[in-house]
Amino acid sequence: MEKNYETDFSSEYYFQTSRSGGAGGQNVNKVATKVALIWHIPTSQLIDEEAKSLIMNKLATWINQEGYLQIVAQEERSQLANKEIAVKKFYALLKKCFTKPKVRKPTKIPKAVVAHRKEGKRKKAEKKSNRKKVDW
Repeated sequence: MEKNYETDFSSEYYFQTSRSGGAGGQNVNKVATKVALIWHIPTSQLIDEEAKSLIMNKLATWINQEGYLQIVAQEERSQLANKEIAVKKFYALLKKCFTKPKVRKPTKIPKAVVAHRKEGKRKKAEKKSNRKKVDW
C-alpha cells in the first residue's frame, strides 16, 4: 500500500468552530477559537477502499457512527493556530495509521539472567524457611 497520508486532503475536510474554554479572559466569551477538523471517510475520493477500511479499524475511537473523523484543537487563543494544530494532528494520525509496526524478533533470556533470578529466589526461600517455628 502506498503512503496515502502524504496526499493533500484539504479539499475533503472542513472546519467547525465554537467557543473554547480555558484561558483567554473576556475573549473566551466572544470569539470562537476552538476548531474541529471533520473528514467524512466513506465519501473520500483520495484513498481506496482498502485504506478506508484500515482507517476505520485503526481509528475507530476517533470516528462516529456516520463515518466522520473529528479532531478537536483548542490549545491556542487564536483560531488560525488551532486550525494548524488540527491539521498537524490529522496528518500525524494518518501517518501513524499507515505505518507498519516493527516485527519483534524473539530472543532467548541470557543464562546469566536466569541464574541471577534463581539465586534471588533461593535466597528468599532460605530467608523464609529460617522464620519457621522450631520445635525443640
